[in-house]
Amino acid sequence: MHKDRGSEGESQTGRVPPAQQRPDLPHGGRRRFLGAAGGVAAIAVAGLPPLAVVGGSTRAHAGEESSGDAHLAFRKHAYAVRSAAADADFAVAIAPHPVNGDEQKYANLIGSDTRGLPHDERGEVDRAAFDATLKAYASGDPADFEAIPLGGKRKQLNPIGSLAVNLTGCVGPQLTIPPAPTLDSATRASEAVELYWQSLLRDVPLSELTNDTKNKDVLAAVDELNKLTAFRGPRKDSGITPETLFRGTALYVDAADPSGQTGRYVTPPGTLTGPYISQFLLKDAPYGSQLIPARIRTAAAGTDFHTGYDEWLAIQNGIPPAKPTSFDPTARYIATGRDLAEYVHNNPAAFWSAALLLGVGPDKANAEFGGFGIPFAKSNPYLNSKTQTGGYSTFGLPYAQSLLPVTASLAIRVAYWQKFYVHRALRPEAYGGLIHHRITNKVDAYPVHGDILNSAALTRSVGKFGTHLLSHVYPEGAPIHSSYPGGAAQIAASNVTILKALFDEDATIPNPVQPDPKDPTKLIPYQGEPLTVGGELNKLAWNYGIGRDWAGIHWRSDFSASLALGEALAINVLRNERQTYRERFEKFTFTRFDGTRADV
Repeated sequence: MHKDRGSEGESQTGRVPPAQQRPDLPHGGRRRFLGAAGGVAAIAVAGLPPLAVVGGSTRAHAGEESSGDAHLAFRKHAYAVRSAAADADFAVAIAPHPVNGDEQKYANLIGSDTRGLPHDERGEVDRAAFDATLKAYASGDPADFEAIPLGGKRKQLNPIGSLAVNLTGCVGPQLTIPPAPTLDSATRASEAVELYWQSLLRDVPLSELTNDTKNKDVLAAVDELNKLTAFRGPRKDSGITPETLFRGTALYVDAADPSGQTGRYVTPPGTLTGPYISQFLLKDAPYGSQLIPARIRTAAAGTDFHTGYDEWLAIQNGIPPAKPTSFDPTARYIATGRDLAEYVHNNPAAFWSAALLLGVGPDKANAEFGGFGIPFAKSNPYLNSKTQTGGYSTFGLPYAQSLLPVTASLAIRVAYWQKFYVHRALRPEAYGGLIHHRITNKVDAYPVHGDILNSAALTRSVGKFGTHLLSHVYPEGAPIHSSYPGGAAQIAASNVTILKALFDEDATIPNPVQPDPKDPTKLIPYQGEPLTVGGELNKLAWNYGIGRDWAGIHWRSDFSASLALGEALAINVLRNERQTYRERFEKFTFTRFDGTRADV
């Protein structure tokens, strides 16, 4: 399915592609036109001599246009820019897409995501139903997707949408991530241990995640995770500490391995500094005469789901949940893992708010309505202009805001392509079912690694919930698509990358705060190491991703891989955008999640 179909100049049927059939182009098609319009193409790519600007009316009829008409030149310029961008994107080769082998290894598909399809009483999928999904993925035919049998009323979430053609950036097969951990691996088990600890500690204030904590449960989690050699969480001084516990990582393909099989975990710069929650989630965002509040409606403490087997099985079959979430009546700042899970449940305004906080200055008369007032990136061409400023069109705050939703949609196409068409990795809720059957029903054929089966986290979870199943924050569980990579984290990574490229990431966040441990409806000053814009944006990205882990629906590897993948997609978008500008602009320069510099 990844092979090129047809040569560069032909369609699959041998007909000339529509772009070369344009009657208003010179003979020889697009490539000859680009050569003949060399000056126009050069302007697009290198910012050479400016286009002429004419006043007055244009010619009355299109047929009267001449090659010297500035309006026609602008039109040709736009075509040349789009064509050059398309050629550059097409030149990016198809990436390798190694998988973990679980789908081929287990005939009963216990290592694959099958939720939403019909399952038997043990939670194993109807093989014919799964094969119907494979047929749809292979054909891409909308009719085949409509023929997929469902186990309940919940539908698959937009699998065919990732086959939409991007007009900006590369498509899914051109970007890659390492394979997901295997079902029977120590790595997968260590991720499960972390999730069971997170489920146990959801209502513990995040302010307890400090090295002077006296919280025995936090210390027990640190102790156990330190003993797991396969665990890939961030470390400081060679070990996991309360201050690194449940913080973020990014997972890149190792460039030294051309097969794409090997991944490397890194800790994004600045993310181990300061409070657990990013400053961008703790301040009201000024939105004209309104505010986007930082205080949220959160789920009531102890509101957990999927700990009963019948409830769990219904969710696997795609049956809507029988009971809703109970909410805390008092709005509060994000102060616990449960709060963070609820915040990222339904597409909050996190990145729109971050852009507003970055681009709006302090309000001296009323601090409540001000932002951080962060300067634009040093490459912004308007910083030294005597007569102009950026705006909706280019290089202003509205322009930054306009890129965020577009980039989010493109990022999801790339992430979902990996989910549906490559990895199809199982969700943590399904893994919890395997643990349940392995221990409760003695199903030894389920190859769950001993690091989770023998863990203190699992023992304590059974003591608290009365079951080996993993408790969840969301009554419906996860969306009906596979776990790897994380879609929410993909949006976060792509949007944060856009913001790092447009604003000064080295600037310091003024007047940092943190929730009051005694009253999470209030904030208190944070006093510690300075917090940079880049570090807090990196923190925002993994806050958004790991919030889904706190909910129980994702693994660490899911959001970690998405940070690198979303960043790569955003770099594609920025590269395309750069080709469109008329301003004198050299390049975007910012720090990637792995600490290296990106020049776009």
